[in-house]
Amino acid sequence: MATVCLHHNHLKVSDSTMSDNQFQNVPVLHRFDNNETFFIPQNHLLGQCRHVGEFEKLNQIGQGTYGIVYRARDMKNGKILALKRMRIEKLKDGFPISSIREINLLRSLKHPNIVEFKDVAVGKGLDNVFLVMEYCEQDLATLIDYKIHFTESQIKCIMQQLFSGLRHLHKNYIVHRDLKVSNLLLTDKGQLKIADFGLARRYGFPSEPMSPYVVTLWYRAPELLFQSTNQSTAIDTWAAGCIFGELLLQKPLLPGRTEMQQIDLIIELIGTPTDKIWVGFSKTPIAQSYNVKKQPFNNISHVFAGVSNAGIRLLNMLLIYDPHKRATAEDCLQSSYFKESPLPCDPKVMPSFPQHRNSR
Repeated sequence: MATVCLHHNHLKVSDSTMSDNQFQNVPVLHRFDNNETFFIPQNHLLGQCRHVGEFEKLNQIGQGTYGIVYRARDMKNGKILALKRMRIEKLKDGFPISSIREINLLRSLKHPNIVEFKDVAVGKGLDNVFLVMEYCEQDLATLIDYKIHFTESQIKCIMQQLFSGLRHLHKNYIVHRDLKVSNLLLTDKGQLKIADFGLARRYGFPSEPMSPYVVTLWYRAPELLFQSTNQSTAIDTWAAGCIFGELLLQKPLLPGRTEMQQIDLIIELIGTPTDKIWVGFSKTPIAQSYNVKKQPFNNISHVFAGVSNAGIRLLNMLLIYDPHKRATAEDCLQSSYFKESPLPCDPKVMPSFPQHRNSR
């Protein structure tokens, strides 16, 4: 079968096994090897993208890891959607694998707490490719910046939805690798959506080495900071722990400015790592080249003095050095913290914050 891909409003094909009578009354295409013009049957095309001109851009609402996000109106039905322009810098190398990976992952994910992928829209060339996504009215980062005070019941609602979305990702062998409050969206119905899958990866067993330079610094797990290349879903649950702490404190939990300072802040919070509590710690590249400071105490219960014992246990399950011992999303959903008073509120009664919506 021919391999087909987009190339500046044309398609290229890498196979020449079709007979002449197959190339009648079909689109003009070009060969990779010698740029020869010929035809390809319609049944070898996998679909057509919408033109970006079918959407009215209203305003820019954010910037993800790999592209700018706009609020837009679908001219066909008037619905408000989000358009994420893919950041494509090296056209000579073809369509970026990161963009293909993000599209494929989003197409495979259907869950109430994961942002819904709708379509792909294209302009005149590969530098004008957009992901069409569902529109969410606000993100957690903006609400925190505006000093919105969430009640404990609302925090439980948010975290329960986050763990539900993460459980779905991890059950499908996907690790997000860039969880942070700006990538958590909220609809006006109180539904949380995990967004921005530009750094997400599928993983398998045994796991393949991946770059440790992922996840925004404040939410980066210890195994990444100490430059371990064996990543797992535990890097997502560490980030979820940082988000949980941020919601409780109404400010970033570990706001380091450099990687070394980030390590120091983690040590101040949960103590100095050792091989006893984190198997293999001393063999990590940073542990071998950097003398970590000595701090023997876990200070989570001190920092979160007003949180119940069940809440402290959940924080300790998430903010633990050894990724093999760190809580899974399923573990977190079973936590007694979500079963004690005050119970998580229903998403439908979450405040909608119309004054802070992404609709400027």
